Amino acid sequence: MESTDTEIETEEQIESQTKPSTEVTISVSDIPEYSGKPYVEINGNTPKFLETDLSTTSYEYYSDLDNLGRCGVVYACIGTDLMPTEERGNIGSVKPTGWHTIKYDVVDGKYLYNRCHLIGYQLSGENANTKNLITGTRYLNVDGMLPFENMVADYVKETNNHVMYRVTPVFEGDNLLASGVQIEAESVEDNGEGILFNVYCYNVQPNVKIDYATGDSNLVTETSDSNTDINVSNAESYTKNENVKSENNTKSGGASESSNSENSGNMNSASESNEGTISSNDQDTTGSSTLMVWKSATGNKYHSINNCGRMNPDKAVQITEEQAISQGLGKCSKCW
Repeated sequence: MESTDTEIETEEQIESQTKPSTEVTISVSDIPEYSGKPYVEINGNTPKFLETDLSTTSYEYYSDLDNLGRCGVVYACIGTDLMPTEERGNIGSVKPTGWHTIKYDVVDGKYLYNRCHLIGYQLSGENANTKNLITGTRYLNVDGMLPFENMVADYVKETNNHVMYRVTPVFEGDNLLASGVQIEAESVEDNGEGILFNVYCYNVQPNVKIDYATGDSNLVTETSDSNTDINVSNAESYTKNENVKSENNTKSGGASESSNSENSGNMNSASESNEGTISSNDQDTTGSSTLMVWKSATGNKYHSINNCGRMNPDKAVQITEEQAISQGLGKCSKCW
């Protein structure tokens, strides 16, 4: 039986198909200093995929960890068949390089660091993959990476098209903590009309000074006097100084003292869960139709984490804030 023209074209495409480069082509010296915005456009916001990199078949690739245990370049052709069909599991056992469990009142959700998926869980279904998890600030997660992940996820679900997606963590020298991540994306079937961006997201946290060599951090107060900084280099044994409070934080509650700090730190937020489960200070009495919150099996509050207080995380379910409010649930003052 003779091959049709379509079959011949498909075979030729497969033969010419390449894989996106894993070479790190961006350095810290090439990136503008952080100026108060969570990300900056790179190369005119145009990704550097070759035409032969573009694929209409879903797949994913993760670089091996380097000799310091750090993640490398990862990429994928995102399609609906790559996306998860079940809720994300626990990733608290993974400790990426530079990891510290540390809380500050000035950080939304308290915890400075999250386990950040380079390729978001909502895009790839990858959970506790050590080649896909870096130590990232809450700010990197929520304000930097998540909007772009949501953009790609929404596009793929709405169009059933594919998106080439590459994430490059940028480490300076032997630093254990990445200075940030570069994210490139291009929709395939419509030649970039739906999705096309190339951005660098800063791994910073406002009001916190970070040592990228180790991941240690200091809380910086309004004054620049070094004597007013709180040294928390020994993060695991750090006890929150009750005298240092964020002026914007009007609540005294935090994560339950009886809860395990590792599990609390593993809250479903930003890239760590990559499903838009972001804490918000939105006071709209109608609630957000996109903000996902946690509802316990019992109780009359909705939560930003699934293990607040005595909650059983195995029985907690996610609903929108709008749904929670419509069900008569109030906002938990401990975890928001």
